[in-house]
Amino acid sequence: MITGGEVSDVKGYDPIMAEPGPEPKVLLGDKGYDADAILEDLEHRGVAAVIPPKRTRKVQRPIDGHLYALRNLVERCFSKLKHSRRLATRYDKTADSYLGFILIASARLWVRHFVNRT
Repeated sequence: MITGGEVSDVKGYDPIMAEPGPEPKVLLGDKGYDADAILEDLEHRGVAAVIPPKRTRKVQRPIDGHLYALRNLVERCFSKLKHSRRLATRYDKTADSYLGFILIASARLWVRHFVNRT
C-alpha cells in the first residue's frame, strides 16, 4: 500500500493489517503508531506491541529495548532504497510504476548478497 508522504502512519495501519498472510507476533513501530486504536487492535489480535509511547501520554508504557533495536534493520533498508534517486524524489506519476521500481530496487539490494564484489 503506497500512501502520500504526508500521510500519518496511523492511516496506513488498517490496510497493511488487512493484507493476507501469516498473523504477526510482534509489531515494531515508531512513535507514529502510538495510537489507542492501534494498541487495542494489537491486543485483540494477541500481537506484542513494541512501540515507544509519545511524550504526551500520561502513562508511559515500558518497551523491550532489545526488540525495538531490531527496527534499525528496517530503517537501514529504507535508507538503502532511498539511495535510488528515483525512489527518494518520487518521480513516478502512478502508484503502480512507483511500486514497480521499489520492487526492482529491492531485488537489486537482495542480489548484492549473492555477488562477489572483490
